[in-house]
Amino acid sequence: MATSHRFHAGHLHSITRNLLVAAGTFHHIADDVAEILVKANLSGHDSHGVLRVPTYLKSIESGGIAPSVEPKVTLETGNRSQIDGANGFGHYTARWAMKHAILKAKETGVYCANLIRIGHIGRLGEYAEAAAIEGCIGLITLGSGGKEGGRITPFGGVGGRLGTNPIAIGVPTGDQVPFIIDMATSVIAEGKIQVARSMNADLPPGTIVDQQGNPSVKTSDFYDGGFLLPFGQHKGYAISLLTCLLGGLSGNFDVEKGRMGGTFMQVIDVNAFTPLETYQRGVRSFLDGIKSTPPALGFEEVLVPGDFEQSSRRQRLVHGIQLPDTIYQQICQCAEQLNVSMDRNVVTTADMDRYSL
Repeated sequence: MATSHRFHAGHLHSITRNLLVAAGTFHHIADDVAEILVKANLSGHDSHGVLRVPTYLKSIESGGIAPSVEPKVTLETGNRSQIDGANGFGHYTARWAMKHAILKAKETGVYCANLIRIGHIGRLGEYAEAAAIEGCIGLITLGSGGKEGGRITPFGGVGGRLGTNPIAIGVPTGDQVPFIIDMATSVIAEGKIQVARSMNADLPPGTIVDQQGNPSVKTSDFYDGGFLLPFGQHKGYAISLLTCLLGGLSGNFDVEKGRMGGTFMQVIDVNAFTPLETYQRGVRSFLDGIKSTPPALGFEEVLVPGDFEQSSRRQRLVHGIQLPDTIYQQICQCAEQLNVSMDRNVVTTADMDRYSL
């Protein structure tokens, strides 16, 4: 039996969109969500790719996701807004919000947005990259925490209090490889544990503890009540707390229960500070100078944030995206239930063209 199945990105996009449409999602929303998921796979971040589709379909069925609602601005003052996702697809709302923030930043120089009633938004680097492509610096944080539980244990403690609380930053470079920081404030994202479980693989040491606080590498120990650890010990823990504080600017906190969190975006128009073209030349020269450092033993080259994703895209656009058999079987089951074909004949020309080199 094959342990993995290879798909062209356009094929995977068509299947994903068709599954979401069959579950009641408007076509244009399903198209955006499918693209964001497939781009995560192309970027090498399978934890935020199409393996999430079965979970999203279950959430639609249970009423957790309202699949065909549109986000809207509920508060706007100068260079700040609050955007209500209405419990729809977080990916669609986040992309919509970032486009809105970019347009406003071009007018005001700096623009901030808080997102409310929004579910999982996938890979945060997607939205940071969107800002960078438009000549802006983009910052996105997503934080959650409280004394009543979470999957990440605070530094020095035993017991969950925080989410994986990711942060992403994008900076324009003037070429196809923007500078992109995209990281969970846990040692690894929870989606990486899903990937490891789907492949029956152990986790790297130092990433999780079991429910008693003992170090472990077994995915089962995490899903049996264990916890992820913050990266960099006290440093990652501090940044994790910051994402909650920025998210709380939306008013999403509960003093009685000690909870705070939310999704925060900030966009800086580079042209409001210095000429974009000159800045981008400076950024690329600076990054290339860093990359010229002789590689240490065991390394082929020095990379900067954004290089890995671009290299992965090039490779996977040519050779395809591999799905572990466990994920493939889950998607096949969803397709059977929703009467959606997974054959290559479902792929549209437009879907193939959007993923051409």
